[in-house]
Amino acid sequence: MKWYYLPVVTAASIAASLASAADLAKKKAPPPPPPPPAWIDTVTVDGYVEGGVAVNFNQPYNKLNWGHLYTDRANWPTFNGAVITAQRPLDPKATTYDFGFKAQLQIGEDMRYNHYTGTLEYAIADRTQIGFLEANLLAHLPWTSFVSEGGIDVKVGQFPTYNGAEVMYAKDNLFYSHSYIFNFGPFLHTGVMVATHVRSWLDVYTGVTTGVNTGFPGWPGDNNGSPSFHGGFGLNLLDGNLTIMGIVHHGPENPVQRGNPFLAYAPFPGALALTWPNTPLACVCDPNTANRTFTNLTTTWKPTENLTLVTDIAYNRESGSNPISTTGLSAATIAALDGTFGTNFAGAPLKPQGADSYAIAQYASYKVNDIFKVNGRVEFYRDNKNFFVAALPGYYDAINVFHGFPCYSCIFRPGGQGTSYLALTAGVTITPELPKLPIITGLIIRPEFRWDTAVNGATPFFRGVNNGSPTGQSRSQGMFNMDVIIPFTLL
Repeated sequence: MKWYYLPVVTAASIAASLASAADLAKKKAPPPPPPPPAWIDTVTVDGYVEGGVAVNFNQPYNKLNWGHLYTDRANWPTFNGAVITAQRPLDPKATTYDFGFKAQLQIGEDMRYNHYTGTLEYAIADRTQIGFLEANLLAHLPWTSFVSEGGIDVKVGQFPTYNGAEVMYAKDNLFYSHSYIFNFGPFLHTGVMVATHVRSWLDVYTGVTTGVNTGFPGWPGDNNGSPSFHGGFGLNLLDGNLTIMGIVHHGPENPVQRGNPFLAYAPFPGALALTWPNTPLACVCDPNTANRTFTNLTTTWKPTENLTLVTDIAYNRESGSNPISTTGLSAATIAALDGTFGTNFAGAPLKPQGADSYAIAQYASYKVNDIFKVNGRVEFYRDNKNFFVAALPGYYDAINVFHGFPCYSCIFRPGGQGTSYLALTAGVTITPELPKLPIITGLIIRPEFRWDTAVNGATPFFRGVNNGSPTGQSRSQGMFNMDVIIPFTLL
């Protein structure tokens, strides 16, 4: 090769090498990340339809399953409800301001217990009713500091309680029937909740509400004039395999007595102007200062990928119930003194004695495969003064109690006494594979066997009056329950 060709060959070689390296770099470079979806594209609309049956082997004469609310109707199909949810949840990875919302509407028999005061509670005079479960706005505020490593989440509006292991969204529970802790604890709140992400393993919850199942401040949304506190803490440990949540709701829950302006349109006698304590839930107190406290400590542990263990511990306290004489003497002693000495101790002013309950429920769930999950629940619930556990079978019983209106068909056990309940539940969650269908996204079937008993000798449960019990009362009840849930997605 001639010497004067060398520069040309060298330049060509270098150019070819650079071009080849550039092509190789292009091939090895990762593709650019996709742009984040638009806010409106993260809005979803979905829900489910649920129906079931609760078969009571006692054959209760009044068709009522004692200790149950959503499954209170014995041996008869129940349309629990259709729920539709429109929401834009907060991005859990958001590092800047983020905003969302949630609106959830329900129609069905469960709605009898899910009303907020002042919101559609008397719209339908039937077991099947309509109303909102949630209507709230959400915001993530990236305000970080020593006490807020991950920012703050704010919820404003109406939302389910943070208390307890079981939830109102039926498809997220292990069983069709609910625990005593759930049935006779708080359900819904209106107010403001703030979740402060102190560390990746610690969240602190603080909030103020108008009460339990109450709406916005003022009549008829709030049944008294005082706010309540809702808050606690959450621990996220072992890479999420162990979570512990301690939550309390504390504040006045006794309603101020009023005449009921809705009764003129409801299937009841005319409005009654009542004053305390002329109500089945006698307070003998100032409704704005007698506090009710619901406390739950809920631990969820996944020791293996398929096994989940949940422990729910609850303590509830009402300071304004169970009136007794200011003398502190029993009714029998007072009557004897009055009869012997001509005194009038029986006419002495009453004072509230208070009532409390404490409980523990242990859950175990094992995922066999994608179709079958085996579940168990053992619960002990002590209602110390028979204050919390009641039957509210009428169309408007639950909401009338929240308002403080007369409750003609409510059933309460003798006050001042106590009942200790033991409930054992075993069931299976079945999610069979379905062919691809429009809208419908799955099928959930939850059969269960449940046995409830009073371990202190009380007889709170119902049975047939001709079935060995002339009073229709029983110490225990056995049940087979099953529901079917059909989830769907619209958007």
